[in-house]
Amino acid sequence: MNPNIEQLKSELEPLRQELLNHPLYSELKSIDDVSAFMSHHIFAVWDFMSLLKSLQREFTSVSMPWMPTPNAKLRRLINEIVLGEESDQDEHGETLSHYELYRKAMAEVGSSTSAVDQFLAHVSRGLTVEDALANTPCSQSVKTFVNYTFSVIHSGKMHAVAGLFTFGREDLIPDMFTALVKDFDRSSGGKLSTFVYYLDRHIELDGDEHGPLAMLLIEELCGDDPIKWREVSEYSQKALQVRIGMWDGIMQELENRREKSATLVG
Repeated sequence: MNPNIEQLKSELEPLRQELLNHPLYSELKSIDDVSAFMSHHIFAVWDFMSLLKSLQREFTSVSMPWMPTPNAKLRRLINEIVLGEESDQDEHGETLSHYELYRKAMAEVGSSTSAVDQFLAHVSRGLTVEDALANTPCSQSVKTFVNYTFSVIHSGKMHAVAGLFTFGREDLIPDMFTALVKDFDRSSGGKLSTFVYYLDRHIELDGDEHGPLAMLLIEELCGDDPIKWREVSEYSQKALQVRIGMWDGIMQELENRREKSATLVG
């Protein structure tokens, strides 16, 4: 393995372990809790796609008339990842993006898409991401997470964008979460079957295909530049910190919901 990659992974490992062992997972005690988790997490699924498309826009030709971009290796790496993320197949062979697959899973379980729908409606009308979030009824931790992602995209530092894409992936969801969801799926008559498929699909792609490709992407973008390697580490550490903040925010909402429910019952 590239020694720079080894060093980078070592620097990120404490935050990665903090996420994998976050107390949020033990607070998911019902299918309703998973549903609430999904209504927040959908924003991370969406902005993950935005990270990927910013890389595609920068390093492949997406304009007319077509012109070849300088680095054919980068083109192939990115387009292979785009194929899997934007044009994958669900368990029935239907073609859709992972964002659309996640929304399908949300509809299956009855998880609210109201906030993300309002957000995307604002964006489609021409609002900036920051202004759209300001006018969306979602948690501050979600707003902080998405705003950070787009601040990195707008920085123009594509090695940093690649870092967020690579180290802010869904492999941050531990095996215990997937096992928990599968248990809820069995007890609920299959209401989480699409979500289970989504999680399993990410495990398969991240481990076997997209993870190694993303590492190659970072190596290609950073080369022998120590400043770029340091920036990838710094930006990625911040990305993991704001992800921890989002997990904290979801856990707080779950606690608030339980307190409210207990008050009503009392």
